[in-house]
Amino acid sequence: MTTNARFRTMKVLMLATDIAFIAYWLVTAFHALPADWLYRDYTNPILVHWNWSFFPLDIAVSITGLTSLWLARKQRPAWRSFALISLVLTSVSGLQAIAFWVFARDFNLTWWLPNLFLLLYPIFFIPTLVESNTSD
Repeated sequence: MTTNARFRTMKVLMLATDIAFIAYWLVTAFHALPADWLYRDYTNPILVHWNWSFFPLDIAVSITGLTSLWLARKQRPAWRSFALISLVLTSVSGLQAIAFWVFARDFNLTWWLPNLFLLLYPIFFIPTLVESNTSD
């Protein structure tokens, strides 16, 4: 895959992730999903706090990702730095969630698959982004 094709794919995935994070937090804030769709012990105050502890990280992902996409549209070189920050934070968010579910010994694919996606998809694009930053 060419570097330009990789960047196009990365931008689509970033946009989808950024929108999904914002949607997730809106749905969570307004309790818009039925309880049986949520993670185990959803009403446990400790797990509610654990879940909300991701809010700043996930919103930082969306802010840096959307800023990156806006800067890329304006053809500003700084888009790469914002994209790199967003991708690293995305991977961290996925890793933290997966680590929690491992320690909790909770292997529900409904929660594992999206978090594995968050953990792994950035790893595919980070090397290309770093290489393109050093070759400018």
